[in-house]
Amino acid sequence: MSKPKTLSIIGCGKVGQTLARLWVQHHTVRIQDILNTSSQSGTHAAAFVGAGHVASDYADLHAADIFLIAAPDDSIINCCEALARTNCLTANSIVFHCSGALSSSVLHSASERGAAVASIHPIRSFAAPAKVVADFAGTYCGVEGDQRAIEVLSAAFTAIGAEFVPINRDAKVLYHAAAVFASNYLVTLLDTAVQTYGKAGIPEDTALKMMAALVRETSENVLQLGPEQALTGPIARNDVATVLTQYRTVNMWNRRYGALYKQLGKLTAHLAHRRKSK
Repeated sequence: MSKPKTLSIIGCGKVGQTLARLWVQHHTVRIQDILNTSSQSGTHAAAFVGAGHVASDYADLHAADIFLIAAPDDSIINCCEALARTNCLTANSIVFHCSGALSSSVLHSASERGAAVASIHPIRSFAAPAKVVADFAGTYCGVEGDQRAIEVLSAAFTAIGAEFVPINRDAKVLYHAAAVFASNYLVTLLDTAVQTYGKAGIPEDTALKMMAALVRETSENVLQLGPEQALTGPIARNDVATVLTQYRTVNMWNRRYGALYKQLGKLTAHLAHRRKSK
């Protein structure tokens, strides 16, 4: 059997900790160095991972086969440049990040040192790392970058149950925007519903309970049937009078919510038309 590749992590937060712990559990790679903004957070990360030497700074890093920069998006370029200034990178090195918003091209300072670079973005929420560790298998990951890097990383990620989805590097911003629509803006939309229920005299805790079955069934229908077949409600029924009454009433109460209702109504009408056209 080939010797496991060494992997060091710069910025080992929730994403880095989750992936590293999975790799340790599956004996996929050997976790080498962990460099965080403080020794305390590095020690905490190493304890969760169950492996890794806590580096005090970039000068304390050792050469590794793979470097994961799991720092916040705004820090990735600076972290990569600092890594490139060490003697840790060679023509055989691989450097990658897990940002959904940034492409692998931001790792150009590593590329200039001969390293192969990539971006691997697990499409999950990492708010609770231990939970993600327990059910990571089947997680889709948006992937782009140098072929050599992807081939090596594919083996590491496949071993922990990841499913790679190749994406266009030049469309990385749209790729991440799609995830924002599906997750972040869904939360905002549901909050709008809660606030609207509140205007009708329904307390937030009651509104959330009332919405539970509706939200779950709707999301399950979209995922199982597709958006066109999952669509119900007044626009799908062509109940124009109801839609206009709701828009005017919402707009009189809150113009921001009225504008949102109007824009979503237009998009929903297009969705309903697509279904009828098939």
